[in-house]
Amino acid sequence: QVQLAESGGGLMQAGGSLRLSCAASGRSASGYAMAWFRQAPGQERGFVAAIDFSGGGTYYADSVKGRFTISREIAKNTVYLKMNSLKPEDTAVYYCAARIGGRRSTLTAYDYWGQGTQVTVSS
Repeated sequence: QVQLAESGGGLMQAGGSLRLSCAASGRSASGYAMAWFRQAPGQERGFVAAIDFSGGGTYYADSVKGRFTISREIAKNTVYLKMNSLKPEDTAVYYCAARIGGRRSTLTAYDYWGQGTQVTVSS
C-alpha cells in the first residue's frame, strides 16, 4: 500500500511558477511509475504528466508540454511538478498518482491517489 500526499499548491498570477510535491509513504514507491492529473470545476480529471519509476522517461499532455516538468527524487520517495508560464486555464485541483509498472496517461491505470492540491491562476 502506498500513501500519497501533495503539497505546494496556491494562488499565482498568470505567467508565474509553482512547484508541486508529492511525497509517498508506506511501501517504497521506487518501483512505481508516478503521474500528475488535474481536475477543473465541472470537468473530468485529466492527464498532465507521468514519469517512469527510474525517472528516466517522462510524458506530457500537449497542453503543458514545454511549460511543466515532472521529476522525482527516488531517495526521498518524492515526485515534483514544476509549472512555469502558468495560465488561468491551468487552474484545477492537481492529483498525484502511482502505479506498478510503466508510465501511462490513462486515469484508470493508476492504483493509488493523493487527496489533491488546489492551484489557482489569476489573469
